[in-house]
Amino acid sequence: MSRQVVRSSKFRHVFGQPAKADQCYEDVRVSQTTWDSGFCAVNPKFMALICEASGGGAFLVLPLGKTGRVDKNVPLVCGHTAPVLDIAWCPHNDNVIASGSEDCTVMVWEIPDGGLVLPLREPVVTLEGHTKRVGIVAWHPTAQNVLLSAGCDNVILVWDVGTGEAVLTLGPDVHPDTIYSVDWSRDGGLICTSCRDKRVRIIEPRKGTVVAEKDRPHEGTRPVHAVFVSEGKILTTGFSRMSERQVALWDTKHLEEPLSLQELDTSSGVLLPFFDPDTNIVYLCGKGDSSIRYFEITSEAPFLHYLSMFSSKESQRGMGYMPKRGLEVNKCEIARFYKLHERKCEPIAMTVPRKSDLFQEDLYPPTAGPDPALTAEEWLGGRDAGPLLISLKDGYVPPKSRELRVNRGLDSVRKRATPEASGAPSSDTVSRLEEEMRNLQATVQELQKRMDRLEETVQAK
Repeated sequence: MSRQVVRSSKFRHVFGQPAKADQCYEDVRVSQTTWDSGFCAVNPKFMALICEASGGGAFLVLPLGKTGRVDKNVPLVCGHTAPVLDIAWCPHNDNVIASGSEDCTVMVWEIPDGGLVLPLREPVVTLEGHTKRVGIVAWHPTAQNVLLSAGCDNVILVWDVGTGEAVLTLGPDVHPDTIYSVDWSRDGGLICTSCRDKRVRIIEPRKGTVVAEKDRPHEGTRPVHAVFVSEGKILTTGFSRMSERQVALWDTKHLEEPLSLQELDTSSGVLLPFFDPDTNIVYLCGKGDSSIRYFEITSEAPFLHYLSMFSSKESQRGMGYMPKRGLEVNKCEIARFYKLHERKCEPIAMTVPRKSDLFQEDLYPPTAGPDPALTAEEWLGGRDAGPLLISLKDGYVPPKSRELRVNRGLDSVRKRATPEASGAPSSDTVSRLEEEMRNLQATVQELQKRMDRLEETVQAK
């Protein structure tokens, strides 16, 4: 009698644990816009999510520890004139976030360490170059101040945020239709894109050349998403001809046939992949799903191994993914997601069950730190470098806020964005403060009236 051998893996029993109610962010108004981005971005300091806003586009930024019920009058980042579609924290500065919007602009913002006290309306830099809405923003993983944006004009622009200029352009001749996803390679030398023309492309952005491409990685007509995974491979999610959701692993040097192709279910939500290079685990989160599937990628056949699935009752409107340096290593936490509900953001910790409280070196190899490996000029000059690695053995302490340096031509913009730094507040800031003070005084008066009425009622009884 043959006995089936179970594959050995330290991640076979990884389980998801939702946060308790007091550790969630309650009463947030998540955006109703239909767009296949995560709508949420997190780092070791802040949680940001795209929210509903009247008269323009806005997103909410909260210090990570400020959980519980969110005040309905909490200040927002609200400089866009149309809905925000995507947000991304800078990997080299935890106080800097970029946003792309339907108003055809990309804006870069600087958030003070304690969070916002007043609504933030003036960005540090406004990047204008797209002619249609901007649905994707992605920071370069290792080069400082390099930001990529993709718009519905079928154009990808690479910006030097320090100068506010587009330094590279991939026009409609590269992507003849809507771009569904863009992902940087680990060293930032290549990008991987998926497009409505049913092609996945691997591109050298500095030369503007397509290194490799695959036509119809999935037979279905629904959107495909693609990400770089372990060395020389990409992972795609899409749909079969019968509208079944699929995940596939490809060798970039031999794109004729997939290394692995698995069918998952018949749900209609597009699967967003999140890859962890430290553990070689990829997590699949579908919009409208109530589950997170995770797979381990190995160098031997069958290459893609299903591990498990985290399920909950409520469906997700979006998902944020915490960088490894923001996790609790003493609890063997290897990933953390921030799941957006209709009116709530719920952290979900992915944990490896271990009895020991000691640091688990096999779970936490050196990981990408907050320091850039290259300047924008070095990367544009042709240099590539992997991320500068740090150890998490003694935990990670976020550094103090770093100033986003812009050139002299943008100094005036920066001073408008942070007038307090110049010593003298601007007239706009004074007006906002006065208005805030009047609102507070009115609130205090209203509360006083209510207290008086309550005392009268008690005395009458």
